[in-house]
Amino acid sequence: MNSPLADRIRPKSLNEVVGQPHLLGDGKPLRKIIDSGQIPNMIFYGPSGTGKTTVARIIAENTNMCLHKLNGTSASTADIKNIVAELGMFSGADGILLYLDEIQYLNKKQQQSLLEYIENGQITLIASTTENPYFSVFNAVISRSTVFEFKPPEPAETRKAVERAYDILANEKHMKIILENGVADHISVVCGGDVRKAVNTVELSVLAGEISADSITVTMEAAESLAQRSNMRYDRDGDQHYDYLSALQKSIRGSDENAAIHYAARLIEAGDIISLSRRLLVIASEDVGLAYPSAVSIVKSCVDSAMQLGLPEARIPLAQAVILLATAPKSNSAYMAINSALQDIKNGLAGDIPRNLQNKHFDGEDATVKGQYYLYPHDYPNHYIQQQYLPDNIKNKIYYKYGDNKQEQAAKLYWDKIKKSK
Repeated sequence: MNSPLADRIRPKSLNEVVGQPHLLGDGKPLRKIIDSGQIPNMIFYGPSGTGKTTVARIIAENTNMCLHKLNGTSASTADIKNIVAELGMFSGADGILLYLDEIQYLNKKQQQSLLEYIENGQITLIASTTENPYFSVFNAVISRSTVFEFKPPEPAETRKAVERAYDILANEKHMKIILENGVADHISVVCGGDVRKAVNTVELSVLAGEISADSITVTMEAAESLAQRSNMRYDRDGDQHYDYLSALQKSIRGSDENAAIHYAARLIEAGDIISLSRRLLVIASEDVGLAYPSAVSIVKSCVDSAMQLGLPEARIPLAQAVILLATAPKSNSAYMAINSALQDIKNGLAGDIPRNLQNKHFDGEDATVKGQYYLYPHDYPNHYIQQQYLPDNIKNKIYYKYGDNKQEQAAKLYWDKIKKSK
């Protein structure tokens, strides 16, 4: 059975690797480390198809160490023990290089079993992960390793791999491969920086091509069909999930309605309208807040409509909510006020509730001053009377500061007038 094209054309040298100029370009840190021949423990972090495994294999194949490969999805503690056992044997005399793919799937005990050996240099670890290692890899392993982040290549870089893949397939099949205009560009863009996916799409497009006597024609229609949705990098439990939500909120907070609707569209395309809805409800109070209090009820109505409708119609009320929030005046005064109050409570600044606010209407014999002395505001002009509400130790504390928007400034003007008249 033939291996996938992506494996057959995997680069054999660093110069053939697509992308990663920030790591592998001349004079860049990872390139200099590899060229030195002194390989430290390393963790390669980044999305699928960006060259992590390829670079690790190139490094491993250019050392004198005994190479072992494990995958975190299937490796057991016994597998690790078997590798450690080789340290006293002839095969491990020059040290062992362990390439561990998807290290995030090893449990804490399995990762800990490597610590002693990667620290003293008997085992050199090159690990790869698609998840943020600072969250998914045991801290002690992180502290003994250098982390390098692999980034999705730009479409122009991906196109080099796409063109190379078509050339290799043409040679393998001894046939001319004819591409309709835009095919290579479309695959390079739509596969979103995943070179493996782009190359596999190339192979599928040729298999689905229109065959004549001595050529295969790849149509744009076939390329679009085979590459559809493949540029969506999204994992509801991973970094992309939180990156999308963070970008959405920051775009709305920054009043950029076009960026906000773009990130909302990514979440909708991924089918995650629940996370989108929850974040919109938060934004309505956190970032728009008292500058436009009605935003909360409007967004809630849009979210309820979206949940009742389901996709694809849910996109419409959700888009309405996104644009409303992005173009609304902004205030985080309520957000800042509750955070400040919570911090005081955590710091022990609670204090006794003033006697006039307590829910009791009698005093024990030990009370120095008897009586509740609560003043009912509705009995006074403008429904206001000055009295102490906060505990004695923070009685002059100010948590809420009026925002500089029309809504809050109107409220401030109203209360300043009433309170100063007392």
